[in-house]
Amino acid sequence: MVVMRAKLAVWACLIGLCCGAGSAFAQQPPANPPAPAAPATNPPTNLAVMVVDVQALLQNSKAAKMVREQIESKRAEYAKEISHQEETLRNERDALQRQQATLTADQLNTKGREFQAKVNELDRDVQAKRQALERSNADALQKIQEVMVKIITDIAKDRKANLVFQRSELVLFDQGFDVTDEVLQKLDEQMPTLTVNFVAPVAANAPDAGAGQPAAAAAKPQPQPKKK
Repeated sequence: MVVMRAKLAVWACLIGLCCGAGSAFAQQPPANPPAPAAPATNPPTNLAVMVVDVQALLQNSKAAKMVREQIESKRAEYAKEISHQEETLRNERDALQRQQATLTADQLNTKGREFQAKVNELDRDVQAKRQALERSNADALQKIQEVMVKIITDIAKDRKANLVFQRSELVLFDQGFDVTDEVLQKLDEQMPTLTVNFVAPVAANAPDAGAGQPAAAAAKPQPQPKKK
């Protein structure tokens, strides 16, 4: 009982100190009163939202379909050229293998380096054609997107929309906000066709020991120093 009374006394002292401190703090005015808060700006009450499926527009619009057809046609053309070059190199490789028994080591090494140079040149040509196709496709799609953005902006102004989302950024939304079909219709009207301006493939230059020299000089064998 004595211990319990001692604990109760301690708790009573602590409670009294806390209450007294709270009263003392409450009686003291703050040294520097806070400045009045600035009035909060009211959010727009007429919030209007639009949703556009940009990927669908780049797949289904007339201009996008024409671009895709032209790109695929040019890709098939490049593939045919590359296949012909590969067939030529395979025939040259087979001929070189048949000549191994009749060529000296130096001759075989020389022909091997020449063949490898042709293989490397074909690799650079393939890379250049791939990059040219990607650049041509990107330039054409950029033209479509420029018209698309203008159409979306005009529709947003008509609907007094202040928020426009891409469909891919949303999980759930009311289909009444989706204006993709309206944008597609206007896009087909304003850009029914589009001709791709193909970029010419430019292969990277191979490192050459005769760099900086004219082609004829680089191909011409250099005279060997005379032995004394």
